[in-house]
Amino acid sequence: MQDDDLSKIDIEDQKIIDNKELNIFEALVPVVILMGLLAYNIFFADGEMLGEYSNQYILLIGGLVAFVGGTLNKVTPLIMIREVWENLKSVFIPIMILFLVGALAGTWLISGVIPAMVYYGLQVLSPEIFLPASVIIAAVISIATGSSWTTSATVGIALVGIGTALGINPGMIAGAVISGAYFGDKMSPLSDTTNLAPAMAGTDLFTHIKYMAYTTVPTIIIALIVFGIISASIEPTGNADISNLLASIDKTFNITPWLFLVPAAVIVLILLKTKPLAALASGVILAAIFAFIFQPEVLKDISDSSFSAILNSILTDTAVATDNEKLNDLFSSGGMKGMLWTIFLIICAMVFGGIMDGIGALARITKALLSVATTVFGLFASTVISCLGLNAIASDQYLAIVIPGKMFKKAFEDKGLAPENLSRTLEDSGTVTSVLIPWNTCGAYQSGVLGVGVGEYFVYAVFNWLSPFTTLLFAAFRIKIRQLSGKLA
Repeated sequence: MQDDDLSKIDIEDQKIIDNKELNIFEALVPVVILMGLLAYNIFFADGEMLGEYSNQYILLIGGLVAFVGGTLNKVTPLIMIREVWENLKSVFIPIMILFLVGALAGTWLISGVIPAMVYYGLQVLSPEIFLPASVIIAAVISIATGSSWTTSATVGIALVGIGTALGINPGMIAGAVISGAYFGDKMSPLSDTTNLAPAMAGTDLFTHIKYMAYTTVPTIIIALIVFGIISASIEPTGNADISNLLASIDKTFNITPWLFLVPAAVIVLILLKTKPLAALASGVILAAIFAFIFQPEVLKDISDSSFSAILNSILTDTAVATDNEKLNDLFSSGGMKGMLWTIFLIICAMVFGGIMDGIGALARITKALLSVATTVFGLFASTVISCLGLNAIASDQYLAIVIPGKMFKKAFEDKGLAPENLSRTLEDSGTVTSVLIPWNTCGAYQSGVLGVGVGEYFVYAVFNWLSPFTTLLFAAFRIKIRQLSGKLA
């Protein structure tokens, strides 16, 4: 879930543009160029082929290629611009959320909220159980809130901080948090994607959740086992230094359990269905107030003016110096400024996805996949590939659910398959894999909030990349495949 009410309201009625003038090869040209440039940038240019914003420029190049292809195939620039604008409108709320998350990280740092989470977490979460415990904590919060985004912006940030202080690989921690957060997101009736998938397939919410549990529960159990094995086998470097870390935190900040009122208030507001922007803004304001009350010395060290120190933490880089190097790296934040790279990436991805949709390329690629789905397994496989492809091409998990949902609904009916087969497959391959694509809105958000690159956590996001394989395994062996008659194959 992106906490994007604007997308949630309008996305179900979105018109899918089909351009009969465009063939499959022309539709794939921008994709091949985009993937080729991204691969070269990652593997041969260390991400700096065109400077700091290489991925953003590459997405714009891909969009330009698609624009030229659409023009040659009788698509007017007005249509393409309109689709780009619709895409940009759909990410307005997520961009505002990203800015607020940056402000939240800064104010939670100087108010002592994050240091308090790390301080108490170091004493409670031992390295031997840390990763599976992170999965469970993130899953519980995500089920309660219905949002993987909120989970990462609250407990996710804290867990990364605690695990990093313990000397655990940040990629492992982020993978555990994301696995739990997306499990909870999928299984929560409060999640927008969990409501959207059955709406697209033509089934009801609770039938969808019940049917989804068949593939989702075994997958999260496997993920927990994997993280349990990893936790038992790693040798954290931070064990011996815990007492020094605790002493440094206690010396720098005024640590008190009262600080937990701030994150508790944010979570309660989310549970009460408060708008995400209002809930996160409340978290920023509360943290600022708590900084005045509990951390006057910290504010004085940052700036001569306490108000300036708080404003600085909201808008730009902030660092709280301690006598421990590990904590110096941990207790720093980029504020709203730190989110600009991620926001630019999302905007450029929406430009590319909008043009691809405007010229009819997304519909053409999905139809090509549908045409080769001659068997039941082929139908499931085509749906999975379509969702994965659209997460990469359209850069948005909503489109990765809506477009295949509309395109494949009739095909599932023709094969005598109940609609919950489709809704489950859309979630197993559309929702959870969005976070594995660096330029997808979800991948950009999670890596920006947690401070861990997609390439670092990809292999450890076990639940997310295993889910499509699980749904294909069930399809291949006809496990829990419901027929329209109501029977299970």
